[in-house]
Amino acid sequence: MQVARRVLPRYAEALNAVRRNALHQPEPPHRPAAPEVNESLTLIWYPDGVVGAPSASVPAVARTVLYGCYFQYSPHEAAFVLPASYSTEARALLLLQSAVRQLTAQGIGVNFRHAAPVPSIPPRTAIPALVAPPGARQPAARR
Repeated sequence: MQVARRVLPRYAEALNAVRRNALHQPEPPHRPAAPEVNESLTLIWYPDGVVGAPSASVPAVARTVLYGCYFQYSPHEAAFVLPASYSTEARALLLLQSAVRQLTAQGIGVNFRHAAPVPSIPPRTAIPALVAPPGARQPAARR
């Protein structure tokens, strides 16, 4: 009885408010889907703050854009990198945004992700001391 007297009128008011809003308020705009791309580039944010991409995965036309946005080719890492120590955080963000804008204008899709965590190495256990099997002769002590 209390449910019918207290809850149902509030429910009816809420339902009427939702119906009024649906009539008078337009649907929010939807973002368009991303265009289809033939090539893509994945930029990786490494734990030491460096942003880069393995050179084997960088399309040839994207290399000029990366060089123009101050990425450097690091031969010992085999990657194009934007070092963390190269500029301030704000400037690095602007360089990344510029690179992404230019690459997408050329029809190259850009993915951005964190590097996979480095698996931890299990601790080494102590090597057990060699123990002679039961009943084996112990060497005689020298005097």
